[in-house]
Formats: sequence, C-alpha cells, structure tokens
Amino acid sequence: MPIAHRTTGSGPVRVIVLHDWFGTSANWGSILDYFDPERFTYAFMDYRGYGDRKAEPGRHTVPEIADDVLALADELGWERFSLIGHSMGGKAIQQVLVRAPERVERMIGLAPVPAGPYPMDDDTHALFFGAAEDPLKRRTILDVVTGNRASGHWLDRMVAHSLEVSRPEAFAGYLDSWQSLDLSAAVKGNTVPVLVLVGAHDLALTAEVMQATWQVWYPNAEIRTLPGSGHYPMHETPVALVTEIEAFLAA
Repeated sequence: MPIAHRTTGSGPVRVIVLHDWFGTSANWGSILDYFDPERFTYAFMDYRGYGDRKAEPGRHTVPEIADDVLALADELGWERFSLIGHSMGGKAIQQVLVRAPERVERMIGLAPVPAGPYPMDDDTHALFFGAAEDPLKRRTILDVVTGNRASGHWLDRMVAHSLEVSRPEAFAGYLDSWQSLDLSAAVKGNTVPVLVLVGAHDLALTAEVMQATWQVWYPNAEIRTLPGSGHYPMHETPVALVTEIEAFLAA
C-alpha cells in the first residue's frame, strides 16, 4: 500500500519530515509558505492511526514509524535523504538512523525527544498517560511546553486537532513507545551532522536536556535556541525556524 504523504518543493535537497505526538503532516502552521521550493523537496509523512492514515492499522511504535519512513523513501526513489523530526518525531528519526545509517545525510531535531528513555515522575506519568482519553490533560501538556504563554484559543485549537486526527489507541501506543524506547547505545558516536533546535520557552525539552543527551551522543551535534518560541516553532516563529533549517541543510 502506498504511504500517504504531503510533498512541497521540487529541489535537489531531499528531506523527510516527521510530526509530533499531537500533530500530523497537516499541522505545521504557516511554515510551508517559507520553504524554498527550488532548492528543497520536503515529504511530510503521517503515522499509522494519524491524519490521512488514521484508519490504517498498525502497532503504533517508533520502530514502525522508521520502517514506514524507509518504505516511503523507496517509493519516492530517494536513496539518500535528510530527516527532520519534531518532538516524538525526533526520536523516530533516530530510529531511522539506527536502521539505515548509510541513507541519512543530515538530521534536524525540533524540540526533539532524546534517544534514551524519557524520565517521568508520578505526576508527569499520570498527566501524559491520561492524555489519550482526557482533552484537559492534552491542553495542560501543550500549555506547559509552550511556557504558559500561548493563547487559550490556540491551545483549544491544538487539542481539537489532536482529537480529530488521531485514534486514542494510536495516541497511547506511540507514547508508550517513545517514552520507554532506549536507542542511546545504538546512536552514540554516530558522526551524522545534527542540528537540534530548542524553543527558549519550552519548559520540558530544554537546551540543558539537549546538552546532556544529543550533544553527548552525537559528536557533530549543534544545539541552537530559538528566541520567542516554545515547543512549536512552526507555529510560534516560522520564519526563524525555516531560516535555521535551510541554512543547515544547504551547508
């Protein structure tokens, strides 16, 4: 079965883009207006149980996402490509790297989940693992990761989108996978060029977290902070985000 995806641009630099736990390939804000279509081709893929693949059955795991990424690259005829992963997608691009390191040219993590298990205290665990069935918990998570700065309307819109475009069992399954999966030993020392972009107002995946994880495991990792942004720079600071992305990909 062909893998549903959205493509923008037709340039020679090829990039597969993976979304976060709450979003889909259709929830990247106005960022698509600012990509350079002459230099880059971006393929945005939904996960099984999300978006255009909402009805598609699956195991709802990070390894399954990686399998689908490689299948999509084969469909597109891309032997080599770069990867962008937002939040949960940041862990998924690392699983792709583990599976097929020879195919990955560069990686960009946007507020990315690190390769190791994501630690949670009891309250955080209850908040995250209750979010599949509780919209208020989803809203609380979104409010925290954007630094308690986002408007109520934006938070409500993001919650409504996440409820509409994902199945609860997929939402819960991916959380269990990205929270517990440990890829740290498998990626440690990999020399692929890596850019990690962190929102200055993200209260969860901070620059300090990235320095203790991504920068330790990847010798060619660079960490940059996006002023004025929290966990969703594609919504909060889209022009600044695209500028960082395309400067790195074109290097």
